[in-house]
Amino acid sequence: MKSLSAIALLFLTVGAFAQIDKDKLALDVSKADEANQQKLKSYIWNRKSDVSLDGQVKLTTVTQFSFDAQGKVQAKLVDAESSVKEKRGLRGRAQKSAIEDKAEYAQKALGLAVAYTFMTKGQLMDFFTKATVTETGGVIEATGENVYVQGDKLTIRIDSGTKLFLGKKFSSLVGKDAIDGEINYEKFSSGINHVSTTVLNMPAQKMKINAVNQDYSQRVN
Repeated sequence: MKSLSAIALLFLTVGAFAQIDKDKLALDVSKADEANQQKLKSYIWNRKSDVSLDGQVKLTTVTQFSFDAQGKVQAKLVDAESSVKEKRGLRGRAQKSAIEDKAEYAQKALGLAVAYTFMTKGQLMDFFTKATVTETGGVIEATGENVYVQGDKLTIRIDSGTKLFLGKKFSSLVGKDAIDGEINYEKFSSGINHVSTTVLNMPAQKMKINAVNQDYSQRVN
């Protein structure tokens, strides 16, 4: 009798997973995301990024974000500060070049994270079509591959009720180097969903980036 009950429970569980309509889910999530972004468009904010090499912070950048008239995300680097003590002469020039290379690499990694953060409706629809989707405890989890580049992987956690993002994890490439990232979301008291933190790891460069979105303020037209 116990074994029959276990089998029945198994079929019910499998049936619950099978009932998820991925096409409808994709539409619901993209609709919720679009409505949320419409509200977020009235804001500007800064992203403070600490770039660490071998466990030590070597560079801190501040990037300002906003949406343009076409609704596309715009990023503008407003500050960059290195903790590396400057050297003189040829060594100083070589050091400056190395720092600039690392800074450019970090910006490419952060740009990739932005791409996974702000996905278009078409990209979301395509993602959910290929994704494996489950739901547990009020949280929907969707995992798909080959989102932007061959072999990348993205997992999105979604609130079952609001259909808004709770978090994203991805593994991808910066050039030929592997990168893995985690994007976390929070809500304002008004209910608007927004990215709070982003953590990126690039083992090949012994680099880690901890980024915090802060100073959210509404535009004055």
